[in-house]
Amino acid sequence: MLTELVIAAEPGEDVNPLIPAWYDIVYSIIPFALVLLLFWKVVLPRMQKMLDERAAKIEGGIEQAESAQAEAKVALEKYNAMLAEARAEAAKIREQARVDGGAILAELKEQASSEAARITATAQAQIEAERQAALVSLRSEVGSLAIDLASGVMGESLADDKKATALVDRFLADLEKSETAAK
Repeated sequence: MLTELVIAAEPGEDVNPLIPAWYDIVYSIIPFALVLLLFWKVVLPRMQKMLDERAAKIEGGIEQAESAQAEAKVALEKYNAMLAEARAEAAKIREQARVDGGAILAELKEQASSEAARITATAQAQIEAERQAALVSLRSEVGSLAIDLASGVMGESLADDKKATALVDRFLADLEKSETAAK
């Protein structure tokens, strides 16, 4: 080792320790060129192919996303249009139901008033018939009572039906006149 130090220390040669010897440079350039050629012909095309495939997938994904977004937008617009149409139809149905309800209500009111008028007319007729029946019954009873009373007051028998009937009718007519005059 000492000999090597002495050789290196000889004054004749100036050796720069940072610059390698020429044979080291040649032996280093050949493997570097082979690795560079291998990288340039094999690795770089494969890497470029892989990057192109990834770029194509990404672009395809972006295109699919854009087309899906466009389809979703079209579907949303279609949905909104259908929803607006359904709302308009529902409003139309509600309005028609309101009109129909009003017509049915008016018809029912008309039927109820006509039924009430019919019932009132029937009741009036029944009341009038009962009044007439009561009047006839009352006339016969009042007539018989009046004849009995008149027979007792006069002291003679009023057995003649024509006389008795005329007397009773005259009495009842006078009674009706006094009633109407009192009102």
